Amino acid sequence: MNKLKFCANISMMFLEHESLLQRYDSAKRFGFKGVELWFPYDIPLKEIVQKREEVGVEQILINSYPGDSKLGECGLGALPGREEDFQKAMQLTLKYAEALGCKRIHIMSGKLAPAKLAGDQQACLQTLTKNLKSLLPELEKRGITGLIEPINNQTVPGYILNSYDLAISIVESIGSPNIRLMMDFFHLQQIHGNLSKRIEQSLPYTGHIQIAQVPARNEPDSQGEIDFQYVLSLLVKYNYEGWIGLEYKPLSDTETGLEWLNKFSCAL
Repeated sequence: MNKLKFCANISMMFLEHESLLQRYDSAKRFGFKGVELWFPYDIPLKEIVQKREEVGVEQILINSYPGDSKLGECGLGALPGREEDFQKAMQLTLKYAEALGCKRIHIMSGKLAPAKLAGDQQACLQTLTKNLKSLLPELEKRGITGLIEPINNQTVPGYILNSYDLAISIVESIGSPNIRLMMDFFHLQQIHGNLSKRIEQSLPYTGHIQIAQVPARNEPDSQGEIDFQYVLSLLVKYNYEGWIGLEYKPLSDTETGLEWLNKFSCAL
């Protein structure tokens, strides 16, 4: 299984350090060659760029600027009437991504009041598709891949993009290598299950993978619904060559939790 490449999600791992910048150091110390994170926007760009360069790890992924966190916003991409806000958010996101040498951006769709989701979802997904198409020239110019991720409605109630079938349909309709699927097994299991078939179906559209156990979102070897020895072996079988983000919450300290890599005979 040592053909797989893992990167640390330092928004969830190494929380022994309050500072996100210190977590870069920890990721490097434990052998990670790449890191991903959610939102770098509270840190001055110069500081986070300096830290990444000093540590010498690759910035694999960042999330798009999510909107007003005080209002609970988690993305603007699929919100009708917020197209101008989306464009401004993406300009900030692209600025950080380019400075960090980051080639993957998770373009967050956003959420609605759960009671409105069924009635408004189709219009929202049309907005998402239009917004992604409008962003394509900027992504292509910078060599950046925009990723869309279905998120289950238990973790984020009312999240607009809540189906892999819908996400793949959008990727197919845009037809560009700069718009791809982010396949997170934590969400895939809760939305659809049937991981063997879903992984096989989704991989041709996939630009990045994330993993965590279900339901508690802990390490892959923790108690839960997914047999990670098996599903990771499928990625080897299907010759997946991209990165796998460890987007999980360590059960105790991060170092102890990383013992699963040796147990599964995985190399960083």
